[in-house]
Amino acid sequence: MNRLVLMSGCSGGGKSTLLAELAARGHAVVEEPGRRIVKQELEGDGAALPWVDMAAFARRAIEMAIADHAAAREQAGWTFFDRGLLDAAAALQHLTGEPVLEKLGAAHRYHQRVFLTPPWPEIYTTDPDRRHGFDDAVAGYDRLAAVYPTLGYDVVTLPKIAVAGRADFILDCLPREPRQQ
Repeated sequence: MNRLVLMSGCSGGGKSTLLAELAARGHAVVEEPGRRIVKQELEGDGAALPWVDMAAFARRAIEMAIADHAAAREQAGWTFFDRGLLDAAAALQHLTGEPVLEKLGAAHRYHQRVFLTPPWPEIYTTDPDRRHGFDDAVAGYDRLAAVYPTLGYDVVTLPKIAVAGRADFILDCLPREPRQQ
């Protein structure tokens, strides 16, 4: 059984907060590649920032997500990802037209069920790492919500409830006893 669970959806929809809750409950989590890349780029020359060179940013996110995916396959139990390879590949394909999504998506599968955080204007905020507005976040969500089913994933939209309830909802949607593949 594939135990790599992807959290995707709207930017600013509560993914990072949700992953922190799952980590507090003892689950392995993988931080969003984009956040890690922004931090690294701001400490360096800043060439692969989403507001400077989005294609370079997406390519770096793909590389990082492939490494994250490989490392997580070795872990026991569920591993929850804040975004991942398919989000980065979808962004690159949208920007450049490069047909990377199907190829990468087939080679690096996640659990069948993907959880999407819907647009939630009441909790959306910008910050130094998230500079785009809510309308851009919704457009990204719409693209991802359309892409995942075409790749054979079952999409589950998370309810707009408190983080503990969201974590319970996710865990209730997954088999109780993850087994090795």
